[in-house]
Amino acid sequence: MWSRLPALCRPRAAAPGVSLVRVRLVTWFREGTRRAGFGVVAVAFTVAVAFSTVPTPLYPLYERRDGFGAFTVTVVFAVYAVGVVAGLVFAGHLSDRAGRRPVLVAALLSEVAAASLFLAWPALPGLLAARFVTGLGVGTATPTATAYLQDLHARARPGEGPGRFETVSSAANICGLGVGPLVAGLLAAYAPAPVRTPYAVFAVLLATAAGLVLALPETVARPARPSPYRVQRVRVHGGPVLFGRAVACAWSGLAVFGLFTSLAPGFVATALHQDSPAVAGSIVFGVFAAAVLGELLSAPLRPAAREAMGVAAEAVGCGAVAAGMVTGDPALFVAGGAVAGLGAGTLFKAAVALVAGSAPEDVRAEALATFFLAAYTGLVVTSLGLGVAAQLSSPATATLWFSGYLALLLAAVVLVGHADRASGPPHPV
Repeated sequence: MWSRLPALCRPRAAAPGVSLVRVRLVTWFREGTRRAGFGVVAVAFTVAVAFSTVPTPLYPLYERRDGFGAFTVTVVFAVYAVGVVAGLVFAGHLSDRAGRRPVLVAALLSEVAAASLFLAWPALPGLLAARFVTGLGVGTATPTATAYLQDLHARARPGEGPGRFETVSSAANICGLGVGPLVAGLLAAYAPAPVRTPYAVFAVLLATAAGLVLALPETVARPARPSPYRVQRVRVHGGPVLFGRAVACAWSGLAVFGLFTSLAPGFVATALHQDSPAVAGSIVFGVFAAAVLGELLSAPLRPAAREAMGVAAEAVGCGAVAAGMVTGDPALFVAGGAVAGLGAGTLFKAAVALVAGSAPEDVRAEALATFFLAAYTGLVVTSLGLGVAAQLSSPATATLWFSGYLALLLAAVVLVGHADRASGPPHPV
């Protein structure tokens, strides 16, 4: 009996049917994890971007408390954009080698640190420092989360086109930009400590998102011998004309977003006499909700049709915004903002789709980081220009100057798009 014990202890070979069931269960579990991971990354990305616009409805409160004007607000906003550029240059490409998961977790935790700065250092220097750190986190998270979403989508749905990824990645980005002011405005209006509570709430949300991302599967195989660290290389994939087309679309979309996340709450308070943070946050949310709607409506369209839709909506919407400011009509201002937001979301989706569709998988984060670097550089220029115009003139006049600037950007979208289409076959995005 004892001599037979080793044989009894040896595991028996599984029946063929059992092995097949086991393989199917493992496959189902892996696919389910990837699909769930896609949703987790989308939510984490939304929270990370939402935190970047939390100060938007609070700017009028800061102005009254600290006595600074519209130009200082745009400097604070520009410092955030500079932080985004720094994050893109120094860390936006790291996930191609270090892995998507650890880089995204680090970006989320850096935003937790920014929230702590907002809470611990409420004066203007602390506001500037916190905005810069926020920008670092967003600059790191944006290309990383976008590439992570594309990886997870490709592995979970290998036979499906990129439409779901394009819509979710752009919607997470833009929806986050709208959710931040809405939540912050409501908390500032109805919760205690209006310039502290929003940051405390988002610190908890960001820490929770980091913990969830930490449990996700990695999609990048790390090399056996890691290459030395280098800063982001400015490398264009898909050709300079295609890249210029994407950047023109992004600049046009971000110009509208920059207006409504920096100066619009102050304009609403002074020119339209609506000084509630909840009202300001709701107006900004409406712009970004319309942007998400624009992404959804334009999803089945070809690139040229998307761009035509975006250009037309932005032109009409910004004309209505300017008219609302000149006449003091809040309804016209809000309606124009929604139409402009619809166009901005459409153009931003078109831009991300062009870049993501032209980049190989092994340099996807690098390509996206280069694109966002160019896009946010334009945002710095736009925000500072708006601040100078607002400082030297009335809100209505500054809005008219902005409308002229946007008209030039939209003309660039049309001209560069035509040049790209004339230079080769249509892009399959």
